[in-house]
Amino acid sequence: MAASHDAPLETLFLPFTNAGLRWPQGPVLFLRARDGWPLREHASAEQLICAQSFRPFADALERSGWQVRQEQALETSSERYPLVLVLPPRQRDEARALFARALAMVAPGGQIVACQSNNEGARSGESDLQQLAGLGGKLTKNHCRAYWTAPADGSHDETLRKRWAALDASRPILDGRFHSRPGVFAWDRIDPASALLVEQLPADLAGRGADLGAGWGYLTAEVLARCPKVTALDLYEAESRALALAQHNLAGSTAKLDFRWQDVTAGIDGRYDFIVSNPPFHTPAREDRPDIGQRFIAVAAQALRPGGKLFMVANRHLPYEQILNDSFGQVRVAAERDGFKVIVGTRGGRA
Repeated sequence: MAASHDAPLETLFLPFTNAGLRWPQGPVLFLRARDGWPLREHASAEQLICAQSFRPFADALERSGWQVRQEQALETSSERYPLVLVLPPRQRDEARALFARALAMVAPGGQIVACQSNNEGARSGESDLQQLAGLGGKLTKNHCRAYWTAPADGSHDETLRKRWAALDASRPILDGRFHSRPGVFAWDRIDPASALLVEQLPADLAGRGADLGAGWGYLTAEVLARCPKVTALDLYEAESRALALAQHNLAGSTAKLDFRWQDVTAGIDGRYDFIVSNPPFHTPAREDRPDIGQRFIAVAAQALRPGGKLFMVANRHLPYEQILNDSFGQVRVAAERDGFKVIVGTRGGRA
């Protein structure tokens, strides 16, 4: 799912060619890393440590030979880096927590360099990094803003850093029924599309199922609560930060659960009696990608047993009818409300 032209990634590296920043000799940490040609122009595979929680981006980095670690693994590391690169997310609390993590991991005399597109919070990101650690410079190009700190000298506001570090911590939501954290999809509420889908789930669902794009576990929790004959569920989720929440939220389940940090569009293993899904239709950068949902539908059809059913919800305008009709023996719209539609597809003898 990586774009051929990644403007924030390309702009992130411009300070090293256009603004006189020096690329260090020692190890470099790249938070929310994405693969692309600028990495190969500046870093070696031995030097660059890439942190990425979104599986498609992590897979692309690994295919290119980069070292990839999950952010959770870095939280207990004592290693410090002369350069920390950051591609901050759009959600501001999550981004502030990421800046706090970067500041905790930069070595004395090292620098933090970040970049965002203008429509993804670049001005706020620049202001936040300046407030936290001071600003050493900035440049704008490609409708993006790159900005960086002066060499770290320990004069930052440590109280603020600690406060920001906790901004994306897991916390109870919905009267304590679930835990979530900023930055994951519908992090502090029940998504109305998922709520509509839940209303259409038959109580006699049974056997082994899957939740494609499981998020923090709401759909799976409702399937287990409403459908006592379900014996096992595999949860597929590309965002490891969300999957960890699902593991916490479903810890008391008596059904057999398997939590899979996996890109559904790459295909899944298994034969299922039913599948539930509220598939994504955009990238983490909010780029519209209806082909992602179309691929979810095709993968679901391949993974269902003959006679198995897909229960999915989607925005009413999304172009899913052709792939649904091509992939399933029977297709029906079970409900429509507030711009969403619930679709039930039944797999025929062949997929």
